[in-house]
Amino acid sequence: MHGLLSCFGQPLGPVSGDPAEAFKDVFLRYSDNGLMGTDQLRRFLMEVQGDELEGVGSQDLGFKCFQGGGLDLDAFFRYLSSDDNPPLDPSLGVHQDMNAPLSHYFIYTGHNSYLTGNQLSSESSDVPIIKALQRGVRVIELDLWPNSSKTDAEVRHGRTLTTPVVLSKCLKSIKEHAFDVSPYPVIITLEDHLTSNLQAKVAEMLKETFGDLLFYPSTEFLDEFPSPEDLKYRVLISTKTPKELLESKSINENYRELQKETKEVEHYHSEHYQKEEEHDANNQSPNHPIAHEYKHLISIASRKGKGELINWLKGNVNKVTRLSLNELLFEKLVASHGPELIRFTQKNILRIYPKGTRITSSNYNPLPGLMYGAQMVALNMQGYGRSLWLMHGFFRANGGCGYIKKPDFLLKTCPHSMVFDPLATSPVKKTMKIKVYHGNGWLWDSKKTHFSLYSPPVFYTKKQLYCEILGTDKSVYRVSKKTKKIENWTPIWNEKFVFELRVPELALLRIKVHKLNVSGKDSFGGQTCLPVSELRQGIRSVPLFDHKGNKLKSVKLLMHFEFV
Repeated sequence: MHGLLSCFGQPLGPVSGDPAEAFKDVFLRYSDNGLMGTDQLRRFLMEVQGDELEGVGSQDLGFKCFQGGGLDLDAFFRYLSSDDNPPLDPSLGVHQDMNAPLSHYFIYTGHNSYLTGNQLSSESSDVPIIKALQRGVRVIELDLWPNSSKTDAEVRHGRTLTTPVVLSKCLKSIKEHAFDVSPYPVIITLEDHLTSNLQAKVAEMLKETFGDLLFYPSTEFLDEFPSPEDLKYRVLISTKTPKELLESKSINENYRELQKETKEVEHYHSEHYQKEEEHDANNQSPNHPIAHEYKHLISIASRKGKGELINWLKGNVNKVTRLSLNELLFEKLVASHGPELIRFTQKNILRIYPKGTRITSSNYNPLPGLMYGAQMVALNMQGYGRSLWLMHGFFRANGGCGYIKKPDFLLKTCPHSMVFDPLATSPVKKTMKIKVYHGNGWLWDSKKTHFSLYSPPVFYTKKQLYCEILGTDKSVYRVSKKTKKIENWTPIWNEKFVFELRVPELALLRIKVHKLNVSGKDSFGGQTCLPVSELRQGIRSVPLFDHKGNKLKSVKLLMHFEFV
């Protein structure tokens, strides 16, 4: 058995009871005389695990350590607990249709991607940009401001104490790491506070840095966005187009109009609705020429809302655009114009971002944005916590490529009364049954003390299944359940849970493990979030992650998933 043990991972730490006993009933059904042969293993994989093995020979099952005529109970348990048995199928890769317009996809989006910490006094750097791209983020946000001498553009969070980083360094890092984990397009959203002269300089910098990677349309406006497949290995720029001076009006007339629009934006900002993302009036004064080179590079044009909220969602039938809303203004639109919001996102791109008071780089709940079809639900990737874990889990789907096709019910063009309504109570479409067998690995990943082996922590799991259904309280519907507490390094729970799924296409399973240490203080023991739509049925080994979303070296849960 030593060969089998070396193939299926580390030996278990000190336990109370035998975790393998939990699988004895299953093992007995698929074994003879204490051994599971290849034919029996095949039957188990097909009937319990739901694996498609038609045409796969016994020699192709992948068990190089299959010795002595079969697996005994302990070896069977080791296999189930191994990295070869994950909850998501790594062979799926990118399996969704990638030929639809960009507006038909959720896109992994970062907010203030250059900040290393809080929104008020942290450093600006290209390091968090690189980390975001290596996690699969596809939308990078850069705030552009003139440097102190007004001779160049720099990246920083304006009107704060954050330190700047030069734009060229950020652009070079984006080019170098854009396609480390995904071939699909990277979109750079620019919050532009530059003069026209500096806009022209930035245009040259973009062309020099990205060259043929840079995509921009041959016409001034697009009537439909290209597809992710068409834009493989391309970089797109998204920002507002420079204001054109109308020949029919005098210079002063245009300048007064611009000042009026700026005051409108300030009004919404005072109500905590809109971000300071408009150009400063002085930056676009009549003394500066319009930067045509800059405008030509914009492939996803962004616009600001004008007038009544309903007018913000009235797109031009002949061109597509991007609209940005902070989380509070988004909530206001959901309450008053939910169906129109979904209609807008069927053709145009909606970006949601954190409100300005989140100076600690905290995040809002991303699920309502997804339920209304918002493609760019922008989060502070330098923050931690539940909201970011949810997005990490959501974008594990579709091979982790950063683009997830929206479900059909968000894309159907139908009469107003038939548009999907997240506020309505939907019927149950699917039931998910979960059994939590046991957890392991904390002993190997924990700091050793003189009493560790003799005073193990108390572990319990808190499972939370997030079905993105909005209830009457306008908050995302969720079901939260806990297991019992087990005092053991390898806790054995053997508990079952049942979850009813109303929107399984967007459902997320969040798992968080708490551990109670010897002083009685509750602390973090690991977490993960998984897209329910891609969960594999059967008994699976579920790895856990730390606060920052990094995979823990040894900690895993053994769970059984069944869908009816």
